[in-house]
Amino acid sequence: MITSKQNQTVKLIRSLSDKKYRDQTGLYVIESVKLVKDALALGLDIQLVIGTEKGINALGQVTVNTEMVSEDIFKYISEQISPQGVLALVNKPVNQTATIGKSLLLDDVADPANVGAIIRTAAASGYKTIYMTESSADPYSPKAVRAAMGGIFRVNIIRSNIESLLECIKNPITVADMYGKNVFESKINGDFCLVIGNEGKGVSSLVRNKAKYTVSIPMKNGMESLNAAVSAGILMYALKND
Repeated sequence: MITSKQNQTVKLIRSLSDKKYRDQTGLYVIESVKLVKDALALGLDIQLVIGTEKGINALGQVTVNTEMVSEDIFKYISEQISPQGVLALVNKPVNQTATIGKSLLLDDVADPANVGAIIRTAAASGYKTIYMTESSADPYSPKAVRAAMGGIFRVNIIRSNIESLLECIKNPITVADMYGKNVFESKINGDFCLVIGNEGKGVSSLVRNKAKYTVSIPMKNGMESLNAAVSAGILMYALKND
């Protein structure tokens, strides 16, 4: 049982709160009984499960490497206010490729909670591929992973500079704009790529100039915009048409 904060595994887990070390190691952390069980069931590339005796026992039979820690050490490595006593180190997928179907482009979405919530809704509504600019928040950060609630396991994430992404995207690009057509009166046949822009600046001009469709979410009471994740959820379901 690990009881020291100087243990190398403990130091590694603590370091993964920083994107620099997630990029260097190719690892990210998932935490909670549900997320770890989900990852195990889906056959994710898990390097290590670590937790308290109670937390590991809550998983049932585990077929990957496990390491037990004291309650105090788990609180030290946990990102949660009320930890459940179990987390896992997961290898980030590499060389993910686009799948057939509707997709998203996150164009400089800066808040990791928004990124995670968008991923969660994308997985739930059947959008399989999410293109992300390098300036968007890291989808493998602890906050984004928590907000994604397992959605991160179920979508393909392709992250690059905007020029490279636009070359990859073959389906018609759809952006939201307050002067666009009412999304609830819009019908886009076939597959498309829905763009979600930065929380403050919106969609970049480079992407906007590539758009084939422009849609809007109708607003009342003088409101002009919604939270990025809320807007994304409304647009994803409104445009599904299947």
